[in-house]
Amino acid sequence: MANPDAFLGNWRLISSECFDEYMKTLGVSIPMRMLGGMAKPDITISRERDKYMVKTESTFKTSEFSFKLGEKFGEDTIDGRKTQTLITLDYNNVLTQHQQWDGKETTITSKIVDGKLVVECVMNGVKCTQVYQKV
Repeated sequence: MANPDAFLGNWRLISSECFDEYMKTLGVSIPMRMLGGMAKPDITISRERDKYMVKTESTFKTSEFSFKLGEKFGEDTIDGRKTQTLITLDYNNVLTQHQQWDGKETTITSKIVDGKLVVECVMNGVKCTQVYQKV
């Protein structure tokens, strides 16, 4: 059953696989990829009524966005893209973030597995997996 509140809280990155390859596929510059690869971001997910807020903080950069499930919105990503984003939650409690910009698109799915937040980012067959632990 869908439970968006399972995602609420503070999360710290504990592992990341294929992040550089994913950023390269997004078109992120080499200097930004180097900084991104070194960052160990914390994510805070909070809710106010039917609006969710996501704040990503690292020593290099902080970004924030808010959304309502099922409503498209403009997102300024941490790597500088301006996307049209739609976030949905399915009955298996998988949060899907679909970003579109300049004729490109990527999908980011998040789910809770054994108390950890598992985030998978996919674009053009390149998949990055990041795991966060609640703090």
